[in-house]
Amino acid sequence: MALELSSFQALRLLHDVNFALVHDDKPDLTLRQLAILLAVYLDPPPHTVRGLAAKLGVAKPVITRALDTMAGLGLVARRRDNADRRNVLVQRTVGGALYLESLGDVLSRNARALPA
Repeated sequence: MALELSSFQALRLLHDVNFALVHDDKPDLTLRQLAILLAVYLDPPPHTVRGLAAKLGVAKPVITRALDTMAGLGLVARRRDNADRRNVLVQRTVGGALYLESLGDVLSRNARALPA
């Protein structure tokens, strides 16, 4: 089932979801951090710092800084790739899965509440 939104409805949804997120007790993520988290959870693994940097079109240190914050929040984990010690693998965590499940619930709830 495709969901069709007008530009106004899409902006209203973004507005309402952002307001809901800043009023809950979960950590506030930047758009870049959220994009990385969604890539790690929605795209098939493996995920590397190098691969995420290429996907987002940013330098590896940008990804590393974002991952430092997200790992500190328990949303992702990192480990060295045993097959290629130069690579750092980014892994999913239970905390990250719960964060995104909650975000999905907020999105769904706010999408249903959109005015026609």
